[in-house]
Amino acid sequence: MFDWITQVIASTGYLGIAALMFLENLFPPIPSEVIMPLAGFVAARGELSLWGVIVAGTLGSLIGAAPWYLLGRWFGEQGLHNVAVRHGRWLTLSSRDVTRAILTFRRYGAIAVFFGRLVPAIRTLISAPAGIAVMPIPKFIFWTSLGSGLWTMLLALAGFLLESQYERVAQYVDPVSKGVIITVVAIYVYRLVTYRKHHR
Repeated sequence: MFDWITQVIASTGYLGIAALMFLENLFPPIPSEVIMPLAGFVAARGELSLWGVIVAGTLGSLIGAAPWYLLGRWFGEQGLHNVAVRHGRWLTLSSRDVTRAILTFRRYGAIAVFFGRLVPAIRTLISAPAGIAVMPIPKFIFWTSLGSGLWTMLLALAGFLLESQYERVAQYVDPVSKGVIITVVAIYVYRLVTYRKHHR
């Protein structure tokens, strides 16, 4: 798994990193905790630029946050709850998740957008209440880019600095990356199957 993901990142380059990070914000095929460290690892081998990797990851995250912001802005709070009720099964999104994100934003405002990008459970949804509050787009882009940039930089740097320990890293990261992906898929399937029960 370790070698496969690094080969995919190396072959698709910055566009592939941005696409994976974009998808990670909508539907988690591979979480950023796996994507960015391995992208940094590829950069350390000289196949990509470290700054290019960070910029690509940040841009992908920013673009991935945009649909949630627009959903919040177009549908409003009640409309977003309706989206959760109608399509939450496939998005693994519940009204409770929407409420939690909205309350977080109301309490902390723009800072919530920044710190929300650093918290796995909040990262995706925090953009929606920003849209509901009609947060100015330049302000939203600034705080989202700042939070996403910090997150992707930390993860990419971790992979970059560990490149010299290739064999050791591969030995530990390979089962961990498999475990993370299997866990993400298992959680998605579980929420998909049990969604109606939780919703009720």
